[in-house]
Amino acid sequence: MTKKNKGLLIVLSGPSGCGKGTLVGELMKRGDCAVSVSATTRAPRTNEADGVHYHFISHAEFEQRIREDGLLEYAEYCGNYYGTPRKEVEAMRAEGKHVILEIEVQGAFQIRERCPEAVLVFTTPPSIEELRRRLHKRGTETEEVIEQRIARAKEELPYAEQYDYIVLNDALEDAVADLNTVIRAASMRPENTDLSGLL
Repeated sequence: MTKKNKGLLIVLSGPSGCGKGTLVGELMKRGDCAVSVSATTRAPRTNEADGVHYHFISHAEFEQRIREDGLLEYAEYCGNYYGTPRKEVEAMRAEGKHVILEIEVQGAFQIRERCPEAVLVFTTPPSIEELRRRLHKRGTETEEVIEQRIARAKEELPYAEQYDYIVLNDALEDAVADLNTVIRAASMRPENTDLSGLL
């Protein structure tokens, strides 16, 4: 019995401020994980590089990719498109990399429709009070924006029950260990295991 070479597709969702970016950074230390770079039609900001932060493309090109089924998921926010390029994700998975998508609930369910084998992980803070404390600690947003994020978190949290796994991000070390356990368990699913040598 051997493992198939194809990497997993791991979707990580959760409220803003619950530490998704930090968790992804820790997973990248494994060496067998990669992060997909999203495509967008918005203009790059001063410190952003094409192909690093986003793939910056035109509205026409983005809509062509939609027509050609070239995106695993996409959404429109404030007049701009954002989406996950299919070709790039499939190429990394073919190389045996576990591809991590840090996306919102809407996009996660689009991924599940197009890639039923995807592993959906929802990460939560220990409490709403702790989430509010972490958002304040950032020091980057007004009180109004923080309360908007809290309200959004309360809307998103019920969807966690529709994910494959829920990871509590209380202590970072424990959350990272839990994510590694999820990856290990998902790698042992029948669709990710080659039994041809035994049959």
